[in-house]
Amino acid sequence: MAAGANLYGLFARAAEGAGRVPVFVEKGETRLRYDQLDGAVAGYAAALAARGARPGDRLLAQAEKSVEGALLYLASLRAGLVYVPLNTAYTAAELAYFIDDAEPAVIVAPGHLGLDDLRGDATTFETVVRGPEDLAAILYTSGTTGRSKGAMLSHDNLASNALVLKDYWRWRPGDVLIHALPIYHVHGLFVALHGALLNGSTMVWHAAFDADAVIDDMALATILMGVPTFYTRLLANPRLTRDAAANMRLFVSGSAPLLEATFRDFEARTGHRILERYGMTEAGMICSNPYDGDRIPGTVGFPLPGVEARIESGAGPGVLEIRGPNLFKGYWRNPDKTAEDMRADGFFITGDIATMDEDGRVAIVGRAKDLIIAGGLNIYPREIELALDALPGVLESAVIGVPHPDLGEAAVAVVVRSDPALDEAAVQAALAGLARFKQPRRVVFTDALPRNAMGKVQKAALREAHKDVFAGQDPSS
Repeated sequence: MAAGANLYGLFARAAEGAGRVPVFVEKGETRLRYDQLDGAVAGYAAALAARGARPGDRLLAQAEKSVEGALLYLASLRAGLVYVPLNTAYTAAELAYFIDDAEPAVIVAPGHLGLDDLRGDATTFETVVRGPEDLAAILYTSGTTGRSKGAMLSHDNLASNALVLKDYWRWRPGDVLIHALPIYHVHGLFVALHGALLNGSTMVWHAAFDADAVIDDMALATILMGVPTFYTRLLANPRLTRDAAANMRLFVSGSAPLLEATFRDFEARTGHRILERYGMTEAGMICSNPYDGDRIPGTVGFPLPGVEARIESGAGPGVLEIRGPNLFKGYWRNPDKTAEDMRADGFFITGDIATMDEDGRVAIVGRAKDLIIAGGLNIYPREIELALDALPGVLESAVIGVPHPDLGEAAVAVVVRSDPALDEAAVQAALAGLARFKQPRRVVFTDALPRNAMGKVQKAALREAHKDVFAGQDPSS
């Protein structure tokens, strides 16, 4: 490409072919066409350069989702900067940590610059030449313990992943994406945005998810990418019908495990089988159920073309390790953590416990840090959660390990009921088919599970809330 390996060049070429096709449609109005995209991005890129930002500098952005925010990201790529998006829920104190760690040249955040401050008048800008290994973005992990780490992603990391997904998910001329995800995260910023831009597709732009608005737009669109919460909320809406989804061809779910019940109910209601995939901040997308072929609930499909995956134990369940062109360049200013998580042969230790069948299909069992060791026996929470979620009267569940006076740790099931008459004894009886050591020692009920912005259950918060469940108990019980 003319600007070396700069990812923006891929999007610019696709835009030339798309011509007058709308890029963004918001609330029924075209906000920008593809033949206008290059000029709009140039204005932001020139304004960034005018403020002294130079190739390799960091641009930190914490702003509500908007078309302008997407253009700022593209301008950052074009200007050779390193884009650092932040969750809009972070507090001022948390923002200060990221500013100190990333040392950005430009800050777009409350109390700093606004997007309007960077809306320039220029319509041309020479795209900065970048090499494949040059950084395009730093995304901070959303871990629930310890300080967030900045995952360094290169232009080649992002380009390779986007190009593979374009083919794997069969993007085609005329596709229209409903974009209702945030754009500070891999899913919305890279997977969804990159896919549409590479294909020259229109994005029906939603500042936030609203089930009624999304159902309205299904008549205009062909693809929806979402987190499991999107699909449970759609299923709760009586307007979701087979007719409402008739124009759609692909529903993708990720960022958190999709309940098998959600998969089944969605297919029954709409005729569509949700395509579940698996990814992480450090590598973008890693595995996906196939576009053609079996989409099996409870699994995340196969490693994407070019991605290698293995189970650390040799036989599952064990920690999943991966390598490929999508794998990040390490943690920002944290070589010790990078070395800790990388094998000598280039495989990255994901920290996710998985199984892999003889065909290579992967199922995620849980996080290594969530593994429960009770009396020396390993308990994988996901196995119990799947059993719980299949029970009548259970809406969703999370299984955690908490201190136990005899076993060291014991499993506790935290359950959200759809049937208020369901009690602990009934749940325990229904799990009698599990090995005794796997059966939760306690079942507690809650109105909702705590989740982060991407819908992942915050098990650290649950462990803290229920850490004293067995306090003072007879060790033999």
